[in-house]
Amino acid sequence: MRVAITGSSGLVGSALISHFDSLGHTSVPVVRRAAKPGEITWSPSDGTLNPGDLEGIDAVVHLAGAGIGDKRWSDDYKKVLIDSRLDGTALLATAIAACSDGPKVLLSGSAIGYYGARGDEQLDESSTPGTGFLAQLCIDWEEAAAPAAAAGVRVTLLRTGIVLSADGGALKKQLPLFKIGAGGTMGSGAQWQSWISIDDEVAAIAHLLTADIEGPVNLTAPNPVTQKTFANTLGKVLNRPTFLPIPKFGPKLILGGELAENLLFTGQRVNPTVLLGDDTFTFRHAELEPALRAILGK
Repeated sequence: MRVAITGSSGLVGSALISHFDSLGHTSVPVVRRAAKPGEITWSPSDGTLNPGDLEGIDAVVHLAGAGIGDKRWSDDYKKVLIDSRLDGTALLATAIAACSDGPKVLLSGSAIGYYGARGDEQLDESSTPGTGFLAQLCIDWEEAAAPAAAAGVRVTLLRTGIVLSADGGALKKQLPLFKIGAGGTMGSGAQWQSWISIDDEVAAIAHLLTADIEGPVNLTAPNPVTQKTFANTLGKVLNRPTFLPIPKFGPKLILGGELAENLLFTGQRVNPTVLLGDDTFTFRHAELEPALRAILGK
């Protein structure tokens, strides 16, 4: 298959290209700079993407969007988060809809932030959306893909959890503290963390290219854990203590209250019901400790 990928230089996108290569797919990065051979140029901020460039492409994996935790959530950065998702998704979906021989599949990025902060409630793809900035962002992000679905394209919404990789993301940011024995429980530690290994993330996306599945799909492992369990398990894998609590005021001072509260001190207990119901897909890492040992080589 010829698969166009936005966000191809990111953590998931770069791993996805390597995985696609191993499967014999041809990856076509969609980039904001001048395109090299085998690439497509677009500019979501300017609303430019030539539908003709998508002719002959079998599927699109849309992962582009500014990093949720990259900066404090000022009003200006919230606008960046919104525009980078909604503008790009709408532009891509509209261009796909305008093709005569274009992609038949759009795997469009989303996140489990869709569900909002729900405590211990068990959530799956049929659960109602939550409230708050992140939930509304995900709701609007998913709705922006509607023009492609209206044109008969199979649209699958990738509600991704916390992707665990030694090469980037949340785990890499935590490792320095945990390696010196300074990691531990954040706040109460009762907040749920719905995680997925980078290997399962890219395998699930590759599976969804050809699976007859549309609508939302939770990309999370079958066994979410509380933050306290996550911290203790990571400490065990690294053979380091995790007895130092991390009170809320520290991260809130550094990151800003709203960002820290949403990313660190609340969470979602999410089940990947759609993938678990598909007997042609198997999670490689269903449990946290073996996943961390595989990722970190421990």
